[in-house]
Amino acid sequence: MSRRVKILLIGILTALCVACVFATSPSKSSSTEEQQIVNDKDTITYCSPLKDRKELLLYRFAYTVSYNPDNKIPNWVAWKETKQYANGNLKRTSSNAFREDEQVRKPRASLEDYKHSGWSRGHMYPAGDAKWNKKAMYESFLLTNICPQDQKLNAGDWEEIESLCRQWAKRYGEIYIVCGPILDKNFSTIGKNKVAVPKAFFKVVLSMNPEPKAIGFICENAPNNFNIEDYVCSVNKIEQVTGIDFFPFLEDSIENKVEAQSSLKLWLRKGNKIK
Repeated sequence: MSRRVKILLIGILTALCVACVFATSPSKSSSTEEQQIVNDKDTITYCSPLKDRKELLLYRFAYTVSYNPDNKIPNWVAWKETKQYANGNLKRTSSNAFREDEQVRKPRASLEDYKHSGWSRGHMYPAGDAKWNKKAMYESFLLTNICPQDQKLNAGDWEEIESLCRQWAKRYGEIYIVCGPILDKNFSTIGKNKVAVPKAFFKVVLSMNPEPKAIGFICENAPNNFNIEDYVCSVNKIEQVTGIDFFPFLEDSIENKVEAQSSLKLWLRKGNKIK
């Protein structure tokens, strides 16, 4: 073998070794928060794939959307809320305004669709859960994370359930949440883009600490003012109503147990503020 060929082979092997080192080394520019979000998307399956309706999965910085391009609203929105996130103190600013989601094709929900519609723009992933990060806050206002919602529900009982979930995140360290709309077969729409108006909303919550437990809520899309206990139901009930299979990553024995639970007492302790 000639000297020139030997040098060439040594050069190729050296380049390959360097490439392998860089390929296996973690990026120093990735923040801990960003890495955690990536890991969650890779390891946590919040819902089984939907076969009876369209869905486009949109992976945001802090949450995941199953978007329905026919209805122009989510099928569901899912995220992990942690003690750290729930203790965030970012303030909502003028840059945090509702906006069209240009990642999805037109026709899509627009600000004009909501104008004079009689419905408020209701967050699924709450802005209150996004106070830990500017990007999370910004993306919470994308209209693919929004549904037409009764204003009194939005600012009342729905917000109270959101606040309760943040209390639980602080208590248990982390919880998994999925929420979304419930539609009638003959649902109404708003705007020229025909954004679907839900008849109700669901929310399911899972905690794995100190032992697995789950709870569900169904809220009619109306100006009600009930006790929070009146909205409580099992995850099984919500699966029946929505046709969505939640938390399929759980072992069957655990899933069957926690999804049958419908007790608010399992979640409350002195200091939880509910009406």
